[in-house]
Amino acid sequence: MSIDKESDIAANLQIGPTNLGMVRIYLEAEGGIELPLDFEPEEAEEIAEELRAAAEAARAMGTPGKVKPRR
Repeated sequence: MSIDKESDIAANLQIGPTNLGMVRIYLEAEGGIELPLDFEPEEAEEIAEELRAAAEAARAMGTPGKVKPRR
């Protein structure tokens, strides 16, 4: 599956620190799938930067079907 392909799979996402000083991204999906992903704080900051950049790029593309307000 590519990153740009839609999916009907639902998942829950949790993010928080672990007791070992790591940052955990925890995914829980249908079918009993549990995926804990642990990152060093520096790696987590890099991921956060990538998320911000992707959000900016998506915002620049606009939302399909959504009409932009006139100015």
